Parts: sequence; C-alpha cells; structure tokens
Amino acid sequence: MTYTTRIEDNILHLTGAENQTRFHAVWLRDNLPGAAYRDPGNGQRLVTLANLPEVITLASADVNNDAIDICFDGDETVHSFALSWLLDHAYDTAEIPDLNPGITAWTAALTDVPTGDITALKTDKSARLDWLSQVETYGFAKVTGMEPVEGGLFDIADLFGYVRETNYGRHFEVRTEVNPVNLAYTGLGLQAHTDNPYRDPVPTLQILACLENSAAGGENMVVDGFACAQRLREEDPEGFDALASYSIRFEYAGSSDVRLQSWRPMIELSPEGTFIQMRFNSRSIGPVQDVPFEAMEIWYRAYRRLSAIIDDPAMEVTFKLSPGEAFIVDNTRVLHARKGYSGEGSRWLQGCYADKDGLRSTRAALAHELGDA
Repeated sequence: MTYTTRIEDNILHLTGAENQTRFHAVWLRDNLPGAAYRDPGNGQRLVTLANLPEVITLASADVNNDAIDICFDGDETVHSFALSWLLDHAYDTAEIPDLNPGITAWTAALTDVPTGDITALKTDKSARLDWLSQVETYGFAKVTGMEPVEGGLFDIADLFGYVRETNYGRHFEVRTEVNPVNLAYTGLGLQAHTDNPYRDPVPTLQILACLENSAAGGENMVVDGFACAQRLREEDPEGFDALASYSIRFEYAGSSDVRLQSWRPMIELSPEGTFIQMRFNSRSIGPVQDVPFEAMEIWYRAYRRLSAIIDDPAMEVTFKLSPGEAFIVDNTRVLHARKGYSGEGSRWLQGCYADKDGLRSTRAALAHELGDA
C-alpha cells in the first residue's frame, strides 16, 4: 500500500488508501530508531527524557520505499522509521476496545477445548507456540499425555516459566475420598471463581493436574469472566459501573501466621476502559464497607446479577479430567469450578500457581524465533 506524508501543526500525518494515522513530534523524537537510541540486543532505551530538546519541531517527513525519513529542526540527522513499525505502533485510534488485542471472549458455544499433548509441547516449538497462543487467546487450555504422577504438573510450568510458591507451598493437594459406605453422600460442587483474590498481586496462572478421578461427577468447569462482565454491562450499565468503580476487601486467615487482604474492584478496568482483571470469589469477600451508602443497593444488585450470569450454563465450558490430564487457567480472567460428585471412588488433583509474564515472554520469543511474530 502506498502512503503519503504531510506535516501540519507539528504533527506527522501518514495517509494510505484505506487509513490515516497521526504522530506527534515529541512521540517520534522519543522513539528514534537506531543503536544510538536503543540497545540492539534487548531494545532498552539508551536515552531519557532529559536528553530530549525542550522544543521539538518536525522539519520534514518523506516516504523512502518502506520507510519514512524524518528530520527535526536543529538536527541534521535523517531518522528512518520503518513504515511497518509506525503502523504497528500507531496510537491514533478512534476507539479503545474493551478487550486487549489477541483476546477472544467465549461462552458455552466454544466446543473445541484448546489442548496440547505434553510430549509435543516439550519437543515441538511450533506446537508449544500454538498452545501458548491459545492460552493467551482463550485464557485456558488442557494438557494431555502426561504421566499421572505426583509433581507432574511442574512440567507444564517449565514450558514457559516458574512455579509461584505461596503459603500453600510449591503445590497444593485437591484430594477427596468418597465414602463407599454412605452412597447418599454427595460431594459439593464449587461455584466458578478466581483463586486467591486476597493476594496482591494474585497468582495470574493456575495449573491443575489429575492423578485419580474415579468418582461419578466432579467435572471441571471454566467460565470467561470477561464475557460475563460484557454481558452484565449490556444488561445493567449502572450496575457494571458500580462493580468496576468501588474497591472491596478480600481476605483470608488460614492460620495464626497468615492474614491476607487486598482491596480491589471485582471488575478492574484500565483508565481507558479495557478489561484488566476479574476477582470473583464469594467465599473470600469481607464485609463490604468501601461502597458508598447511596451505591450499596446498586452494587449488590449487580453482584447478584453477575453471580447469576456466571452460574448460567450458557456461559460455561465443561470437561472431565482423566488421570494424566491437566488444565491451565488465566486466574485474572477465567473462573474455574467443580461439579458435584458422589458414589464410590476417589478424586485427586494437584495444583500450583505460575505467572503469565513468563508465558507471554515465552510465546513472544517463540513467535519471533519461528517468524510468526
């Protein structure tokens, strides 16, 4: 596509056949390309704002094949910006989306659960890249082909990063023996929730691996919290704003030396309105006292409605793990749950936490290496 340039009011106007974008002079000066301004190895800036002139004025901007050559007043150097780089980093957008790029909201209509085989994930970089990309896109994925042994879940964390140890230890047990004598006994299901909302920051990834699962029921369930929040905003904009506007206290006191608390909104947005995080765990909410008196009924109305949306089967994806299978969830977005179970048998899962900065870094590095960036 052919682009033309013009400078107006000290702003570069870059115009193509189908789109136009603008760049301020100070932004261009702060993002100069080249080894004199950024480390060629890691991309870190080599200059600070103090190194920039007080007055920055665009002198010229010309198209040079696939680059834009820019000159500033008082600077004889021609700075060549790659056209593709400018377009990839354009900020002149008409609207900020509520979901970050690469994220796809989903409901029960998502019938193909993202899945990767552990052997392929360990040995095939393309398979690992595809699986990591699906975790970023959908906020969860399964892993199959594992040996159902204690500690096997660490192999998943090793694919992209490190285990985040907490007061629960490096990993935790989710183990229940169903009493075969009392056939009337029913294991309670758990409402879909995010883990550890009382931490700041919360563990951003959770891994659960199955070692035994012979009980009837006990299916795992995941719900896209962002899709639920979008639905709430469509149904009750006032209530959505209340949940996003007021921080509440989440708390946990598991022993004499553990008293965890955090104050954050149930729906956390960026200043631009983009979804950042969901915290939903009714068991861990303290008495709500940071919501103004005038907004309390609105807040509770929205809380009740959000809870009902999360419980709606139309929002959930359900699967039952077999021994040697696991799944990972983005704990800042995807809620997870367990269906009730009963009868004879046992159910034993091991869980651990990790952080998605490692997952994102590994995915980006693989994409760069494989030319899929």
